[in-house]
Amino acid sequence: MMEIYQYSFKVGPESIDILRHVNNREYLRWMEMAAMKHASLLGCGAKECLQQGEVWVAREHWIEYLRPCYEGDELTIYSWVETMDGPRSLRRYAIKRGARLVCVGATEWVYIDYKSGKVKDVPADVASRFTIIGSDDERLIDLGIARGVRFEPHYPTEKLP
Repeated sequence: MMEIYQYSFKVGPESIDILRHVNNREYLRWMEMAAMKHASLLGCGAKECLQQGEVWVAREHWIEYLRPCYEGDELTIYSWVETMDGPRSLRRYAIKRGARLVCVGATEWVYIDYKSGKVKDVPADVASRFTIIGSDDERLIDLGIARGVRFEPHYPTEKLP
């Protein structure tokens, strides 16, 4: 089981904006791709969930840009699940260029019934496929990606619809 998913890639010209650095939208695209690939490797990606009539949807994203990236940069993105409670899951991300951290982020994912569109608790068999990696986990420290985030999911006082 891949508890902390990672993949490396080279920044292409399609990711560059008018300021000659990686456009902000690309970081979100890379984060979403890492989340989807990780979930698929664990057997509960979009395809598998939809077969069960369920799906993960993004509720909120947070990104902190630490250093700019440029065409040709070799990057590695890491992704892991920090919390899972009821219908919600907080997934974290870190992107590095070599040994330098260039970006961190988080997404609050919510599990829903695809037909009704209503929020539902993550089924136990799905939740059990993910290992919860706390923010103080030694593996994050060893990888050089342990970094506190200023992101707090905005939990409503009432249940989600």
